Formats: sequence, C-alpha cells, structure tokens
Amino acid sequence: MADFQAYDGTRLAYREEGVAGEREPLLCLPGGAMRASAYLGDLGGLSAHRRLVLLDLRGTGDSQVPADPATYRCDRQVDDVEALREHLGLDRIDLLAHSAGGDLAILYAARCPRRVRTLTLVAARARALGVDFTAEQRREAAALRGGEPWFEDAHAAYLRIWDGSATDADFDAGTPFFYGSWTTTARAHAAAEAAQINDAAADVYASEGAFADPAGVRAAVAGLDARVLVLAGDLDGGPLPRVAAGVAGLFPRGEAAVQPGAGHFPWVDDPALFAGTVTKFLSGVTVRTGESSEDAGGSVGGCG
Repeated sequence: MADFQAYDGTRLAYREEGVAGEREPLLCLPGGAMRASAYLGDLGGLSAHRRLVLLDLRGTGDSQVPADPATYRCDRQVDDVEALREHLGLDRIDLLAHSAGGDLAILYAARCPRRVRTLTLVAARARALGVDFTAEQRREAAALRGGEPWFEDAHAAYLRIWDGSATDADFDAGTPFFYGSWTTTARAHAAAEAAQINDAAADVYASEGAFADPAGVRAAVAGLDARVLVLAGDLDGGPLPRVAAGVAGLFPRGEAAVQPGAGHFPWVDDPALFAGTVTKFLSGVTVRTGESSEDAGGSVGGCG
C-alpha cells in the first residue's frame, strides 16, 4: 500500500494492481457505501491491461479515520479524489467507480471536468444526478431470478432490504440476488466483502446535503467532454439496464453496456467479459449495447 495526504491532513491509502510505469493508470473508487477497495480485487483481470490505482476512502481499509466524521459525506470526498490525482502527477485521469462510488465519481466530474478523460460507472449510483433506484425496480430485477433454487428462501428477505425492514439475517439471506450466479466464487466474494465496510461512515456518506443540487450537477456534466461508460448487469436492479441507459444519456459522450448474466459485481460473474468490455471502452472502442430509456429522470466548486 502507498499513501498520500488529503486536504485536511488525513492520510489516505491506495494499492496498485498491475506493473507500475508500464501501463496507463486507472483510478478506481469503491462502493458500499464506504467499503474498503479490497473487494474490487483486480477487477476481473483488468490489471493486465491497465495499472489499477484503488483508493481506500477515508476511514476504510488502510486509510486513516478523519478527525471530522462529517467529511465522510460524499460531496466532501471529492477533494480526496483530486488530492490523489495531484499526488500521482496526472493532468487528466481515467476514473472507474462501482456502486455508491458512482456518486463520488459523478460529483468529481462535475467539479473537475477538465481533469477527467474517461469515466467508467459500473453498477453505479447516480443520486448526484437526481436518479435513484426504486424498490419497484429492485423487485422487477428480483423477479428474473424465480427459477433459482435459492429463490424461495431469499426473496422475502431481499424485499425487506428495500422496504427498510431488513434485519442482519435478511441482508445475509438476500445476498444471492447481487450476483449473476450463486457460485462458490460468488459466495467467497460475498463473505469477504461483508467485513470491509465502515458502517458509521456509510451512514454519513449519503446524508442530507450530499446530493443537494442535482440540477446543477446535470448542467455541469452536460458540458463534459469525457467519454462515459455506464455498465450494468442484466440481472441487477441497481441499476436496471434501461435505467443505466438513461443515466448514460445525461452525458454528451455517454454510452451504456449491459453484461449478460451479471448482477451487481460483473467482474465476479464473468471476469473476462467484464475486463474485455472496459478495456475496449478505455481504448476508444464504442461498446454501447442494451436498450434506451426515458427512465433517468453535490456540490460544484473548483479544481487545480
């Protein structure tokens, strides 16, 4: 692990996958919210094509707990991403974000548009743009799994997750819905992932004020020159493929891709397909697939 100092003196850690100096870096933001980046692994072998720089957000993994817990709020972590860019000495960055990390990446792109060359949003949230994933959408995706042997035991628990009445046992029972196939590999990933989250920080991440100006963020990204990929699993409810396509449509150079047979962790479900899709996009190849939609619909400051 390496580290650097954030704007408030907090030491933030990151790890690198791939050979330093031999490939272009790809900065990677984890989801959770506020989950250590270890669960990203090497993103299905993507490190064979790009040098991955995987940030542990403040208070997670090997990063220091900040003096002020209010700095866990998503919009206040934009400066951490900018500090990492400066630390790496990069003029422009390729940025990838998963799940809740999508909000942080979008806010960064809105605030620092000249610093973003490409933006890859993987099963990513877009509350910063005023787009949320509804309980109805989650139920729609869950219904696709009716033929699974675990469906009967897991379905009721999964629905309680999204109606706000879930217990810890329900979160455990509903986990298979987040993967395209409930394989030994998926089970191992889920077991490791569960221990990596900072629950107190997660409570602050999307708290009041984090996404206070979706109209302003939409206006900011409407002028974004960066190419943007919004990648969804076709079995995932967060986002549904058509919602992902709607999010992509909010960016001038946005494109959507749908990974068949994938859930919320597409690099676990089919590593080669995931890594190939992202590599093609980063190399300038259009990978648009799936369906169009009408369904889609922080703070904006300065950068160095």
